Amino acid sequence: MAKFRTTAGQNMTHDSLEPMRTRFPQNSRIFGEGDLGLAMYVIESGEVEIRKMMGAEERVLAVLGKGDFFGEMCMLEEETPRTAAAVAKTDVEAVMIDQSAFSFILRHNPEIAVRMMRKLVVRLRQTTRLLEDALGHSVDLEESGLTDGPKAALDPTARLVEVGTGTIFPLADQRETTVGRIDPVTGIHPDVDLTQVDTKRSISRRHARVLREEDGSYSVVEDVAAMNGTFVNGVRLNAGRPFPLKVGDVVVFGTTQCRFEMDEPSAAE
Repeated sequence: MAKFRTTAGQNMTHDSLEPMRTRFPQNSRIFGEGDLGLAMYVIESGEVEIRKMMGAEERVLAVLGKGDFFGEMCMLEEETPRTAAAVAKTDVEAVMIDQSAFSFILRHNPEIAVRMMRKLVVRLRQTTRLLEDALGHSVDLEESGLTDGPKAALDPTARLVEVGTGTIFPLADQRETTVGRIDPVTGIHPDVDLTQVDTKRSISRRHARVLREEDGSYSVVEDVAAMNGTFVNGVRLNAGRPFPLKVGDVVVFGTTQCRFEMDEPSAAE
């Protein structure tokens, strides 16, 4: 019985699924733009550049690292030419996933499916903007609201403080603050990006949300797609259910410990 390691680091077994690990030396081309897509890849180590020809110049669109995936469009539409090239920026170890392995992973790791849907939403919005520019008027296409809008203003009164380093992460000055890691695959930025303190890469791209309630109190809710859990003072949260936060509470996203802090209202208020 073979073992397969997902992007979240979980071992799974399956009678017929064999991991197809492969290595690419630095500067080697994993696939080219226009090549027939037969498999997607999940990076286990190293960095990969996604490049696309723009005029006479090949430009770097994104740099992906451990846990990121690329080449996934061929999983959704068979015999599709690659829309961009993938080049190993460093020595790369990756898992190559074909259609049968992809179906297995989706059943056991829903985070991948959620991230792929978010990436497709990004592409839909980009296409809509191009159509609007070309036609000179708005295009009525359904939008999900998952992609980034304008950067939210920061709330000077509420914050998360990483326990080990003391790094301060102000919450957004809005009802909902997303917490996670920047996702170069989808281009989605959480309001609180814990990438710099998540040394073990234990936090999902969209891991949790901190909610400011109407009465001024706060709560935290774990995203349904998060893989490594969210804890408040040692109590694990149930995905999708808000949990109240008090000043001084320790919130653990994956393995990253943060303390919730909030300024006391001034007497004038």
